Amino acid sequence: MDLNDESAAPRGRGIYLLPNLLTTGGLFAGFYAILAAASGNFENACIAVFVAGLFDGIDGRVARLTGTTSEFGVQYDSLADLVSFGMAPSLVMYHWALVGFRADGPVLAKVGWAAAFLYAACAALRLARFNTQVGSTDKRWFIGLASPAAAGFVVSFVWAMNTFGYSGQGLRWLALVVTVVAGLLMVSRIRFYSFKGLPKGDRVPFFVMALVVVTIAVLFIAQAKGLFALALLYVASGPALWLWSRMRRRKAAE
Repeated sequence: MDLNDESAAPRGRGIYLLPNLLTTGGLFAGFYAILAAASGNFENACIAVFVAGLFDGIDGRVARLTGTTSEFGVQYDSLADLVSFGMAPSLVMYHWALVGFRADGPVLAKVGWAAAFLYAACAALRLARFNTQVGSTDKRWFIGLASPAAAGFVVSFVWAMNTFGYSGQGLRWLALVVTVVAGLLMVSRIRFYSFKGLPKGDRVPFFVMALVVVTIAVLFIAQAKGLFALALLYVASGPALWLWSRMRRRKAAE
């Protein structure tokens, strides 16, 4: 028996586990966000969703760098995303604002939880569609708002409004619009830039560097408000580009 082979096997398994441990970290963050929202700790809940986003952003990269990508990892990541970017944001929004519809009678009370469920269902559909379209679409664009971006939009809204001192239940109608719009954009055919088409060489365009500097400055100064502003700009960019391209086609047809 080759002792070198025995010593190499555990190391290989350890490397294989690393990306899945990162995915588990994101899953835990999403689970914690649900618990924190149910306890009324909305700032912690929102931060936890963003932490889940960080884990989601690195687990796939680690898997590719270590050569440990697998179908199991893809499916596990998708299930974790459903919790962190589907269930968690919808329940954060429900406990913060949509539960307030109970005060408006039994009919509107159902509107609150129905909107939260709509968001979660749209996130599930978005993730399922993404899994079936891997490798068949232009990587520079997402078809429909990506679930992490939708989650960031929803929880940054909650976090920013909470920072301003607004009551969630007092903003329940606006929260309803935010929840429904974010959900529907996920299952729409509107394209959103994925940032995967940025140059990967030694030279980076000036506008990219300027954008990174401005983003860091905004987040450092404004934090929750800055996150919401950036999320709002990104979410609005998809419909804006769709309208612009539609107007161009109409002018070309004339």
